[in-house]
Amino acid sequence: MYKLYFSLLLTLIVSGAFAQNSTFAGQDLGGGNSAIVIAVTDVQDGDDFFSEADRNEKKGDLYDALTLFGKAAFEFNSSRKFSKYGQALLRMGNIHMLLAHYVEAEQVILNVALKNYSRIGSLSGQIASYKQLGRIYLADNKLTQSLWFYTQQGILAKQSGNNDAYIESILGIAQVKIKKREYALAHKDLNRAELLAKAKKTNQFSAQIKDARVQIADKQNTKAK
Repeated sequence: MYKLYFSLLLTLIVSGAFAQNSTFAGQDLGGGNSAIVIAVTDVQDGDDFFSEADRNEKKGDLYDALTLFGKAAFEFNSSRKFSKYGQALLRMGNIHMLLAHYVEAEQVILNVALKNYSRIGSLSGQIASYKQLGRIYLADNKLTQSLWFYTQQGILAKQSGNNDAYIESILGIAQVKIKKREYALAHKDLNRAELLAKAKKTNQFSAQIKDARVQIADKQNTKAK
């Protein structure tokens, strides 16, 4: 039931995006959906929905949060607040991933969020979308796709001088290699990420690097037994 509802909501969001810009021409909401649109837009604005969704997610009410982020996305797109629209879509994709709705997560990020950020020329939004897609495909065990999107994240991050996102992309690639049991290559990526973080004089990645090394050690010990 939830998946049916979210599919309908995603259709409305995508259709709204098409209606807002000619680059997405070819679909519209259609008269038959007017009652649904009224239900989505009648009570609160996008910021209200987003704040409420954030509170629900923090409480662990993921389905309610997903619904509200969807409503926020619809409102932001309708009011042409495309940066906030993208943020709501990223949060939707993340919750879908947490719920193991990998197809829905992919659709939201690849077909809507990434196109939105590309259209408005937001490099940070495109980097965030590539990262999210890397995470989604990693969780879904689609390692080739995950590696490709983490690599794209790194390329764009390096081009734009976003060092944090570049280090994150290397850590993502390391996770892919761990899943592929390429432990030596993963270690090299972790060492590289560590050196870059030290050069930047930040310890924000220390826990991730440590956890990944523990993960490798555990898997190697298990294999040895």
